[in-house]
Amino acid sequence: MSVALLWVVSPTSEFSNGTVFLDSFRAVARCNNLIKKGQKKCRKFGSTNADSGYGSSRFSITNSMIATPAGEIALSSEQKVYDVVLKQAALVKRRIKKSNEDLEVKPDIVLPGTVTLLSEAYDRCREVCAEYAKTFYLGTLLMTPERRRAIWAMYVWCRRTDELVDGPNASHITPTALDRWEDRLDDIFSGRPFDMLDAALSDTVTRFPVDIQPFKDMIDGMRMDLWKSRYKNFDELYLYCYYVAGTVGLMSVPIMGIAPESQATTESVYNAALALGLANQLTNILRDVGEDARRGRVYLPQDELAQAGLSDEDIFAGKVTDKWRNFMKKQIARARKFFDDAESGVTELSAASRWPVWASLLLYRQILDEIEANDYNNFTRRAYVSKPKKIIALPLAYAKSLVPPSSKPSSTLVKT
Repeated sequence: MSVALLWVVSPTSEFSNGTVFLDSFRAVARCNNLIKKGQKKCRKFGSTNADSGYGSSRFSITNSMIATPAGEIALSSEQKVYDVVLKQAALVKRRIKKSNEDLEVKPDIVLPGTVTLLSEAYDRCREVCAEYAKTFYLGTLLMTPERRRAIWAMYVWCRRTDELVDGPNASHITPTALDRWEDRLDDIFSGRPFDMLDAALSDTVTRFPVDIQPFKDMIDGMRMDLWKSRYKNFDELYLYCYYVAGTVGLMSVPIMGIAPESQATTESVYNAALALGLANQLTNILRDVGEDARRGRVYLPQDELAQAGLSDEDIFAGKVTDKWRNFMKKQIARARKFFDDAESGVTELSAASRWPVWASLLLYRQILDEIEANDYNNFTRRAYVSKPKKIIALPLAYAKSLVPPSSKPSSTLVKT
């Protein structure tokens, strides 16, 4: 399994603010209370309501409730993730408000040494980013010094976390080891870094409104890789993709910043960031089908495989058939939809942060083109973007990064 470690939603909503999501959670609570009291009927929240105007969204909350066999009301993976999105957006809103009122106070941090050591810590993060994410690293050089250092620190933490279950020592990693890693994360956010690389992130989270929850969620994604190798439907796969890649978007937005002239809601920008992470991870999954199968893993919805007349045995056999081609066409179309949904939010970022994000989006989306060019043989052929195509994509990404946010707020990106 490869984790997408670039800035990263699920289909964009047309809601003008986050009220509908909050109302949805309240509705769930009311329904559960009724069930506990023995009342089996409750109004289906998210249904079209003339008074609320919630019935016209592109992403329907109607499908966010799942009735369990016991009659309980459960949230879908998408609804759970949007709860986190709202929390992250609220943090940024509070930070902007404080900044506008000149009341912002940056807390002190206990560092293992001096300012010189902290500078060395960021330099080490820069070296790691430059070595393992060359294209992305070039894009970060356009950011302000403070923002690019923060992105390097975040990238290094994500990479180290991924290496726990995907690196050379992955076979020795246990749930207890991940628990210790999470304890170490708590220490980072509490200003008690363990080593130099932790110190860089610990400093970063005092300078930007970064919340710990996406970091913890990423660790949960690593936990899933220790015990789960099948996903019965896309709802399960969606949650996994959020854990290991969508979280990167939620970590990144407060660091990259939203353009001051943007008319988009904070929530919509976070939704777009989430979409790019999901799109990147879905692309990783489709690219690495053969590699994952050789490790006994199938990161594809089991119910959709069955509907296509396929099974795990077909994947392990590694034979490209018409059934496989048709199945892959639908999977690729879904990934592309997430990329499309992500585009609206990239333009809303601060000008200096857009280039690496556009580069990530354009290059990752081309991997899907390469899978098609390989006649959907992702069993024995690894799809990749050639160096000439990368060279062509970079100036295109830079040109797109120069496009400012729209001066006219759309129905999906209206600031309240």
